[in-house]
Amino acid sequence: METKSYMVQMNGNGVLNRNGVHGNGVHHVNIKGALYPIKSKSRRQRWEVKPSEMANNTLNPIRAIVDGMKLTPNPEKPMIALSIGDPTVFGNLPTDGAVLQAMKDAIDSQKYNGYAPSVGYLQSRQAVANFYSCPEAPLEAEDVILTSGCSQAIDLAISVLCNPGDNILVPCPGFSLYKTLAVSMGIEVKLYNLLPEKSWEVDLQHMESLIDERTSCLIITNPSNPCGSVFNKKHLQEILKVASRHCVPILADEIYSDMVFPGCSSPSMASLSSDVPILSCGGLAKRWLVPGWRMGWILIHDRDDIFGTEIRQGLVKLSQRILGACSIVQGALEQILDSTPQSFYNNTIGFLKSNSEICFSELSSVPGLNPVMPSGAMYIMIGIDMDHFPDFKNDVDFTERLVTEQSVFCLPASAFEYPNFFRIVVTVPEEMMLEACARIREFCQSHYRPPSRDSNDLDQ
Repeated sequence: METKSYMVQMNGNGVLNRNGVHGNGVHHVNIKGALYPIKSKSRRQRWEVKPSEMANNTLNPIRAIVDGMKLTPNPEKPMIALSIGDPTVFGNLPTDGAVLQAMKDAIDSQKYNGYAPSVGYLQSRQAVANFYSCPEAPLEAEDVILTSGCSQAIDLAISVLCNPGDNILVPCPGFSLYKTLAVSMGIEVKLYNLLPEKSWEVDLQHMESLIDERTSCLIITNPSNPCGSVFNKKHLQEILKVASRHCVPILADEIYSDMVFPGCSSPSMASLSSDVPILSCGGLAKRWLVPGWRMGWILIHDRDDIFGTEIRQGLVKLSQRILGACSIVQGALEQILDSTPQSFYNNTIGFLKSNSEICFSELSSVPGLNPVMPSGAMYIMIGIDMDHFPDFKNDVDFTERLVTEQSVFCLPASAFEYPNFFRIVVTVPEEMMLEACARIREFCQSHYRPPSRDSNDLDQ
């Protein structure tokens, strides 16, 4: 039987009319016997599309500073960029042939062209678990979630541990992404100090003083970006004691795990923890020199079943928002982890150490500069005695003029909320590192002003 659709007129008294429609001033339409309200006009009278609060609150400190700099290189000198934390930029640090072959085999198999489970293929997760498992911190496949790079791993870890209004503790200087993610989610960031005079160890007293009842996560970056520091076993144990006293879980950013110079050692945080639960974030990007492959992971170390099923389920749910890690890289992951020769890792670390020593040695003798020798990762931080460089307002001005005059671009440490320093990436070819250091020396010599005699008299 055909059902007619028609507009029902209101009786104006706010009561049901004889057709059974509410007399509330809202028109209804009858479709196959059901009544549906329709609006007589749109609530909006004009277009007004605005970005969300989350979008407005998202700010990358590095981009905010760099985009505002006037970077006009000296046309007489080729540009040397020591600012980008990408080891592939200059082509002198290729990944190993075994890593490439694993990818070729995964593609040729045609097994990995579809969607993977949101948390990653079981076999790939088991491969990561096997690679990082140790007697002190055993791992199974269920303890691993694969992500689109370490950045997504950090995003998921913060998201699962924190609510708007909570706070997290972040190293200063530290990787800018933590703040970018947290602030966009309405999470307060509290910066705890690292001490350059102690090779960038944590100021434990300061860190502990920041903890309150809304502290939901302590972030530890080891080895460090931007400092290149490596915490020893004793210092890591002291950090764990603070977290244990206040029952605060740790997000361990260990993307530079095992990128530690010879003569230093730094165990994973999880291997030292007796009770503190840890989400360890890592990936292929730096150790395997393939940041563009976007393969990261979260390792769940749940001491005393503190996370329980809820945090695990939360991570699974968050991973389902967007399918993460590339399926082809997942398909190659087991072979990458099993087949990459130790000599590849050794050669990479040896190069980074050598370049760091060159940079440290060359710049240590430059008046007004105070480099801090790194112990790992791929960065070195250089302090600036701004009092001796009156031509410049701050580290941003200093590094901007360095580009203008010498075509050398270093990242001002204000991007890491640590003024009067700049960061150098040590992955460039050796001859380029030597040239860059020579230009920095020339720049500093032309702008350095020794202490005035008047100020010396005052000191005496």
